[in-house]
This record gives sequence, C-alpha cells and structure tokens, in this order.
Amino acid sequence: MYDLHDNTHDSEKGSVIVKPKLSLEDFFYGTATVGERGQVVIPAEVRKKFNINPGDKVLVMAHPTASGVVLCKIDGMREMLSSLLADVERLESKVAEDNE
Repeated sequence: MYDLHDNTHDSEKGSVIVKPKLSLEDFFYGTATVGERGQVVIPAEVRKKFNINPGDKVLVMAHPTASGVVLCKIDGMREMLSSLLADVERLESKVAEDNE
C-alpha cells in the first residue's frame, strides 16, 4: 500500500491533525484508451467528481517522478497556486514575527 498518511501539527491549537491513510486505489478511476488521433476520453466519474465540463481547458504536464502525464484543470491549478502563495506569505509573516 502506498503510504500517503500525513499527520500535521497545529501549533496554534496544540493538537495533531490526523489525516486518513490513502491507498493508490483511492486515486484510481479506471482506464482510457488513446485513439488514433491521440484523443483520450476522461471517465464520466472523474468528470463529475472534478467538475470537468465540455469546453474546460486542462493542463497536460509530465509527471515529475514517472513516465506519464497529469491532467489538471487550469482553474484548479490557479486556485492551488494562489492558495500555496497565500500559505507562503503567511509563513513568511510568522517567521518575521518570531524573529522580532
């Protein structure tokens, strides 16, 4: 089983947040076949779960550690990067406060 278990310490509340252990099966939604023109149909369950609709733009990126590709909605990537930037700014502020 692929261990994606992550315990995060919440220093503000003095507690540990336990996230559930996930397996690869939790990320598996089926298979798709590449057609003659290189087209792939995204399974309906994935489209529904991730709100992927006709006309949506997706990024196609190489997976960083394996030979494969990752699809991500552009809007989802923007949200993730915005959230990540906000977290970095929050941590920078906390470090600055701690160093005062």
